[in-house]
Amino acid sequence: MDTQTNTSRRHLMKTAVAMAGGAVLLTACGKKSAEQTATSTPQTVKNENPNAERYDCFGTHQAGITTPHQLFGNLTTFDLTITDRNRLIDYFRILTARIEFLTQGGEIKDTDPRLPPEASGLLGKTLRSDGLTITVSVGDTLFDSRFGLADKKPLRLKEMKRFPNDKLNINWCDGDISIQFCAHSPETCQNALRDIIKNTAKFAVPRWSLDGWLPKAEPGAMAARNLFGYRDGSGNPDISNPKIADEVLWTGVAANSLDEPAWAKNGSYQAVRLIRQFVEFWDRTPLQEQNTIFGREKYSGAPLGQEKESDTPNYTGDCRSDEGNCDGKSIPIDSHMRLGNPRNAGWEKHRILRRPFNYSLGLAKNKQLDVGLLMIIYQANLDDGFIFVQNAMNGEPLEEYIQPFGGGYFFTLPGFQKGEFLGQGMFDI
Repeated sequence: MDTQTNTSRRHLMKTAVAMAGGAVLLTACGKKSAEQTATSTPQTVKNENPNAERYDCFGTHQAGITTPHQLFGNLTTFDLTITDRNRLIDYFRILTARIEFLTQGGEIKDTDPRLPPEASGLLGKTLRSDGLTITVSVGDTLFDSRFGLADKKPLRLKEMKRFPNDKLNINWCDGDISIQFCAHSPETCQNALRDIIKNTAKFAVPRWSLDGWLPKAEPGAMAARNLFGYRDGSGNPDISNPKIADEVLWTGVAANSLDEPAWAKNGSYQAVRLIRQFVEFWDRTPLQEQNTIFGREKYSGAPLGQEKESDTPNYTGDCRSDEGNCDGKSIPIDSHMRLGNPRNAGWEKHRILRRPFNYSLGLAKNKQLDVGLLMIIYQANLDDGFIFVQNAMNGEPLEEYIQPFGGGYFFTLPGFQKGEFLGQGMFDI
């Protein structure tokens, strides 16, 4: 098969899949009203499921970013229904109190059987910690005219605009508040989400919500697999090293984020991307073509031409996967991993931390699987991080098999200590 025929086949098959799935709103996300980087070895994914494991919710940074990646997650965004600054403070106080209780665990105490129960009952009368982390971020719209916080807005926080391969659906984009739930079981995430919805109903309503999961990583693997069968996050920076975490993640600490508002120090920018994967099309693609698209061996996770997932990739070749002239051992210059991290001088400031989950929404209208990636990315500087990297990958061959349709940009609030509440610095309290 020659190169032109190969490219045409990919384009026609993808087009057919996308058209059969029904119309998708083509727009920027709109406000309510209207592989990455590391020169060091990343953390090994942990597969343990200790129901009693507890992650402290107090600290300089919120839990759920550098916390070992749990196997289950949910990301829900909310629209605030209040317009008063004092009510917003009340919202963050209540949210903080619920996070303290839910992540610590304990016994549910119903005070009056004539009233609704205190909890959903999904986990019984005693909540286990189950590795639960709850991570709260705020959207661009929080800093509009409602709450008098315009002068507190993080400098690089903005509405997410579409990239060339995006088909963004406004119903799956943005929000005033983003809350990430991660735990060792899906029921723990769902119980926490329902608790937050119930206890903050006077302040906010859900905008969109998506559950995610990860397969257990093989022993010794650096990352779990996505639905294409490739390990997602092999190139993550080693954020278990505090020095690297400071350089990559924390606003007001990393060198490229020192100009942010003082209250935002030790927060992080969160980029969320909802990416449908056309798995039926992918499963009919030759293995060598799959490998050249990613730049890695499917089963070992090793860079092409190498043996181990942790091996340094060899970028000396100049073949292109979209021209079909690679030998299966050289890493193409248009491969996903090479575009996302070419390892050029000065690339360190573009490092990001990928914290992905797989998702499933059942079947699309065309009876194909509606599945994909809930991609959550953290970095100290949104412009230098996700936005720069995504622009570098625009037009990559992988785009034939994926369709981003939602997400948003958020600022993850700094951590809090006992007696404080999330976002307290925004209000000069």
